[in-house]
Amino acid sequence: MNGIERVYQFLDEVHTYYLATVEGVQPRVRAFGTALLYDGKLYIQTGKVKPVSKQIAANPKVEICAFKGGKWLRIAGELVNDDNRDVKVAMLDKMPSLKPMYSADDDNMQMLYFKNATATFSSFTEEPEVIQF
Repeated sequence: MNGIERVYQFLDEVHTYYLATVEGVQPRVRAFGTALLYDGKLYIQTGKVKPVSKQIAANPKVEICAFKGGKWLRIAGELVNDDNRDVKVAMLDKMPSLKPMYSADDDNMQMLYFKNATATFSSFTEEPEVIQF
């Protein structure tokens, strides 16, 4: 399993992670649960009408934090919008609970993938492990 696959597996297993953005000078953090590894890229999903979408458009630099079993993962990077219908369908197939709210053909579902990302696995008992993608 390569580095990005390990990062995705961790996010997929924790189910909930926390995404930090900024709005002006104010940090904003909220719980997220969408993650998809597609065509070698790590994606998250949101709605274009949500404040988080506007924050990412203004400043695509974000950070994710997730915790499981005494280890935590932080991912810092830039999010890039991807309107590819196939990736939207893949997310909806993976997470059918999104279907009442989103459609691959609506103008609201937003897929974002990480670029220039640094993921760091940490714990109190091991040296940090850094993965870049």
